[in-house]
Order: sequence, then C-alpha cells, then structure tokens
Amino acid sequence: MSPALRSVVVGVGAYLPEEVVSNDDLAKVVDTSDAWIFERTGIRQRHRAAPEQATSDLAVAAAHRALATAGRSPADIDLIIVATTTSDLTFPATAAIVQRKLGVGVCPCFDVQAVCSGFVYALSVADGFVARGLARCALVIGAEIMTRLMDWTDRGTCVLFGDGAGAVVLEPQAGAGGPDDRGILGVSLSCDGEKQDLLYVDGGPTTTGTIGHLRMQGREVFRHAVVNISDAVLKAAEAAQIGVQDIDWFIPHQANQRILDGVARRLGLPPEKVICTVSQHANTSAASIPLALAAGVEDGRIRQGDLLMLEAMGGGLTWGAVALRF
Repeated sequence: MSPALRSVVVGVGAYLPEEVVSNDDLAKVVDTSDAWIFERTGIRQRHRAAPEQATSDLAVAAAHRALATAGRSPADIDLIIVATTTSDLTFPATAAIVQRKLGVGVCPCFDVQAVCSGFVYALSVADGFVARGLARCALVIGAEIMTRLMDWTDRGTCVLFGDGAGAVVLEPQAGAGGPDDRGILGVSLSCDGEKQDLLYVDGGPTTTGTIGHLRMQGREVFRHAVVNISDAVLKAAEAAQIGVQDIDWFIPHQANQRILDGVARRLGLPPEKVICTVSQHANTSAASIPLALAAGVEDGRIRQGDLLMLEAMGGGLTWGAVALRF
C-alpha cells in the first residue's frame, strides 16, 4: 500500500437545547398521540431551541465540546464547515458566524446544504482539505433548528423533527493507504434533483420571499431511502476496501426507526451494531449523525480503532455514506 494522509476524527461533541418536547406535549397542539407517533417513527421526544437561540448558537456549543475532547482550542482551527438547512441568515454563511462567535482566526469558513445528508457531504469536503494537507485542524459541524420549518397543522411532518448540533474535529495523520488506517477511508455521494417534490421546503428568498414550511411525501421517501442508502453504503465500503461484515458500528441518519431497521436488514447488519438515537432526538437533519456519533462515543460503545459507517438521505433527493476508522 502507498502511504496516505488520512482525515482522522480526534474530537466529537454534541449539543441539545434544554427544552424537551414529548409526544404527549405535541398531542396538545396537533391531532396526534404518543402511540400514533411512536408506532410509525420510533420517536418518543425531541429537543426544541429557545426563541432566542440561532443555529450558530447550537453549533458553537457543540464545537466547544468537540474541541475539548480533542484537546484543542479555537486558535488551532484553520477550517470550518457547517452543514445546515436552517442558516442564521440568508448570508453570510453560518460558518462565518460560528467563526466570529468562537474567536477563530482568519481561515476558510463556509456552509454545505444537502439537508439531512449535509454532514456526510461536509465530511467529504473537509476530507478534500485535510487529506491534501490544506487544513491542519478542521471543524465540521451539523447544526439545525428544524422546528422553525414546521407547519404545526401537518401532523405527518411536524412530529418528526427536532433541533440540535453535533461536531467533529478532523486532523491529518499519516496512514499506510489501506483499510486499517484511522480516518476517512471511503465516500459515496449522490443526488437526484428529479425527486425534489418528495421532500422540500415551499419557500425561499428568490421564489416566495418567505422561509416556508417543510413538505414531504413520506411513503415515497421511505421507499427510496432504503434502496439509495443501502447502495451508498456498499459503494463507500468498496471505496474503503472493506466488507459490510467488517463494520463495527453503523451510524445512520436518524429519520425514522423503520428506515433504520429496513436498511440494516437489507445490508445484513445486526441491530446491536446500529446506533439509534431517533427515539430521543427525532430527526435533526444534518445534526443527527454527529449527535448519534457523540452518543456512541460518550457511552463507551465506540472506541478508537472501530470501523464506522455513516449514512444519510435527505431533500434533493441527496444521499451518501462515509466509511471511517475512528
């Protein structure tokens, strides 16, 4: 194997807003019930950002925790990428606001918008910097306040989403060029814009001049999710020179327990290898994978050297997967 520079995760952090909204709480404002929501989605509760909180505030809180676990400070950061659908402002990028709030020096800072797939897209972009030696300490964040995109009269969507942020610190480390290296090993990304109408927000600055509300054709999204995600995982595994059976931990986008179960079955992954946080966090879009990753690290399940597979599908439709050794 030829020597290779790898993008290694050296720190992980997460932040969830203080307010917890249970299914019973939602039943007071929309025609639903705990049983109806849980049976269809596996969700029990979600977190909701305070009115004064912006997406950048959630991102900064997660970033501080990721930096702490990495033993780094804002002065070390030389690249910030924020995956988000719910930016603070139309511009500048939320990453630029995060840079200012963290006190990071001048460096590249930008957002990636691929909805629920945003974090895997952002990781792949960061890998293009770190693995080429163009960044020494990259901060990659998934942060969302999805509850502000909800139509609270649509029980089919408003019960599915929550708010939160997760972050990782990536640094370059030399590897041998094979699947035993630590770091990002394989990536697969895709988008099919023809399927936009399956999952979208019906507003925007150049169309309606409004933020809009999230709209989704749930059954069609489910049908495409299981097939597309499985395909992305197999392609990422092939790029990483690993087999699906080699995966220690499967960390999917936390959209719906039925999708998680369907993908795991299709790939032949046992339930005990799947990290699930959807019951507690609901769908936090680009934040869901780093939140689940942080949960697995914090409770001791994920250890250095473990082989992880991250995957997601979101509006666009976008989908993708990243294989990495922690």
